Amino acid sequence: MEQEKVTKNFIEQEIDKDLAEGVYDSVCTRFPPEPNGYLHIGHAKSILLNYGLAKEYGGKFHMRFDDTNPTKEKSEFVDSILADIKWLGADWQDNLFFASDYFGQMYEAAVKLIKKGKAYVSDLTADQIREYRGTLTEPGKKDPYSDRSIEENLTLFENMKNGMYPDGSKVLRAKIDMTSSNINMRDPILYRVAHLSHHNTGDAWCIYPMYDFAHPIEDAIEGITHSICTLEFEDHRPLYDWVVRELEYPRPPRQIEFAKMYLTNVVTGKRYIKKLVEDGIVDGWDDPRLVSIAALRRRGFTPESIRMFVELCGVSKANSSADYAMLEYCLREDLKLKKSRIMAVLDPIKLVIDNYPEGQTEMLEAANNMENPDLGTHQVPFERELYIEREDFMEEPPKKYFRLFPGNEVRLMHAYFVKCVGFEKDEAGNVTVVHCTYDPATKAGSGFTERKVKGTIHWVPVHSAVKAQARLYENIVDEEKGVYNEEDGSLNVNPDSLKVAENCYIEPAIQGAKAYDSFQFVRNGYFCVDYKDATDENLVFNRIVSLKSSFKLPKQS
Repeated sequence: MEQEKVTKNFIEQEIDKDLAEGVYDSVCTRFPPEPNGYLHIGHAKSILLNYGLAKEYGGKFHMRFDDTNPTKEKSEFVDSILADIKWLGADWQDNLFFASDYFGQMYEAAVKLIKKGKAYVSDLTADQIREYRGTLTEPGKKDPYSDRSIEENLTLFENMKNGMYPDGSKVLRAKIDMTSSNINMRDPILYRVAHLSHHNTGDAWCIYPMYDFAHPIEDAIEGITHSICTLEFEDHRPLYDWVVRELEYPRPPRQIEFAKMYLTNVVTGKRYIKKLVEDGIVDGWDDPRLVSIAALRRRGFTPESIRMFVELCGVSKANSSADYAMLEYCLREDLKLKKSRIMAVLDPIKLVIDNYPEGQTEMLEAANNMENPDLGTHQVPFERELYIEREDFMEEPPKKYFRLFPGNEVRLMHAYFVKCVGFEKDEAGNVTVVHCTYDPATKAGSGFTERKVKGTIHWVPVHSAVKAQARLYENIVDEEKGVYNEEDGSLNVNPDSLKVAENCYIEPAIQGAKAYDSFQFVRNGYFCVDYKDATDENLVFNRIVSLKSSFKLPKQS
């Protein structure tokens, strides 16, 4: 029992305590994004944490959109968020909600506060409200409109709802304490006038509740027990508790904060991503160089790899950053036993086996995954003319170069030993064709042991290879300079973040690959069929991740 306590994070320990003391008899959590952009890798932690807690305690998980700000919200973002959460494996069942569904109840809640003398309508401008609010070191000043009568406030608030005032002319404020040491408690705004059409409610409302007022009401209406949120809301908790207490909800939810998950050298800010999109540096919010969940899915990441990454990061109260290399480590760990390994040549030159019979083709057996025999084998056609990687031949090689060069012998993967006997160049001096001879006695699997070679290279058959495009991604930001320019705050964009291999050739086993199908291209990394640009006639692959990494998990103490 003692060991179980040690292994639980602080949120689980708090939930255990609440259940043991009878504060709650069940657990209900939620993920409440604002539909004003695409979710990113940091949101994955909150999604999986909230869903995981509900599942662990046999409770309910709610998916709820905090759509109280129509200035930035779109149905496009609603759809993308739902797709992301479903892909991550968080199942909200029939518990899909919108804050805007509760606008009527929120209005009545505000009326209740006015009747209790806990809210008032103010005519101060936004600048005046900031001025009267004070600073972190100076207390605020009393709002001159805070002494309006309950009857006057009820009339003014109803007139606000009925569209009688222009935007910014009036707000509803909570009446708490303008001298509070917590600046969030200095008569915060509860409602503002905004004549804007809403993606869900249309033109039904011209006043909208503020997040700090709406959120605790939403939680209370839905019966949320534990409102799990990130650390920046810790100073807002007294206001959260004030709202649910003053509105006299019978079983008020409890807010618990945890540290965000920060990732090194990535761009998550919506303002920056929007600029990257508008400037044409990326091709949308799901560009595979970004870390939005949609971008990670398009690139070929798996839900399992993200779940592993979140688990390794853990849950704590202290802010910290995780290395992007750890995310890639989790991805490789998930893919290595799942994916078939096939041969693909990204920068091809032709190899001709001079003594192989012209017109002959033989089928050779290749393991789909040498670390996982359960994935079986497939057949690869072998012929006189092949494509190999340009880097696998050198006219004048350096020391310890064990691939093809004049006079050297290598093994062609799954096939034979071949020896380089010559090469051809074009007028510019570029090698275009490498000539070899093969030894028929050295066929792979034949048990040949007479001599050994130090190099093995991959290949594809010229006449049956499938031509494709391969996109090779690096970090969108310049890691040496850092993410942001210190002088003006702009992004330091890496000009080499995308390189395209236009003439990639892949063995014919790739035929029939569909969007999101992924493979290991031998020696080149893991690749995924792009859902947006690939067609049956023109395959386009995104490199998910390279094969090698210097990252190692820290040893457990």
